[in-house]
Amino acid sequence: MSSLRNSLRGTGVALITPFRPNFDVDYNALGKVIDFVIDGGVEYIITLGTTGEVPTLDKQEKISIAKYTYLKVNNRVPVVVGIGGNNTKELIKDLETFPLDEATAVLSSSPNYSKPSQEGLFQHYKALAIASPKPILLYNVPSRTGRNLTAATTIRLAKEVENIAGIKEATDDMAQCIKILRDRPEDFLVVSGDDALALPQIACGMDGVISVAANALPSYFTEMIRMSLRGEFKEAKAINDNLIEAYELMFAENNPAGVKDFMAQKGLIQNVLRLPLVPLSKELHKKVREYMNK
Repeated sequence: MSSLRNSLRGTGVALITPFRPNFDVDYNALGKVIDFVIDGGVEYIITLGTTGEVPTLDKQEKISIAKYTYLKVNNRVPVVVGIGGNNTKELIKDLETFPLDEATAVLSSSPNYSKPSQEGLFQHYKALAIASPKPILLYNVPSRTGRNLTAATTIRLAKEVENIAGIKEATDDMAQCIKILRDRPEDFLVVSGDDALALPQIACGMDGVISVAANALPSYFTEMIRMSLRGEFKEAKAINDNLIEAYELMFAENNPAGVKDFMAQKGLIQNVLRLPLVPLSKELHKKVREYMNK
């Protein structure tokens, strides 16, 4: 297995899924967003992640979105596909049948709701790695799944399971992040899953970030990440300081409601989400507009 630490270094963007007012997928808008983030400097794209409202997409929509993304990206940057859930058997079927020939890797969030033990998490990811035709990136997001993938389990997977290539670490436990960075194999990719913590986590040794904010503010955000990776932390901090309010607004009520509001105000998409998600409240929408006007 080849290392992903070079091809997926920097900023990956977890793409939103634009919808029309009738809630159909808006492929024209998706194409605009893909061009916008690539022109803005992102190093790679993640399709069908949580930010893409994937729990509300049916299987055929997921396949169509993945195929359209490959076509639109046209090999300009790598594409990572999100395939996660809490039914291991069904995920194995998805990995065996989903169009992954043009994907660089698969990003798989830990099982939600089930709250498996650490051994259960290890066996779940091991089964996915054996079935997957592409390298697996672990995705630890305990705020959504209800269970933390510990540093010890992450390192065990990295060292014992051949097709486990990296992790998107979305915990705010910096001690856990530092342990993973200390003990990881040399070729094991570690990226931040939290825009607001990306700069300090890169300072600790992470290889970049999979970002929500880069959907709406790609040029500023990617430059900040590149500066951080070069060790230019004073310059990166100056940009990041101006983005902190944006991060807060994007996640104040819900993701991706926040970032979609930013993007709608830029004219990239229509501000439509599928239930159970709804657009931002009027008060927060006004704050986004005021931030964008600065």
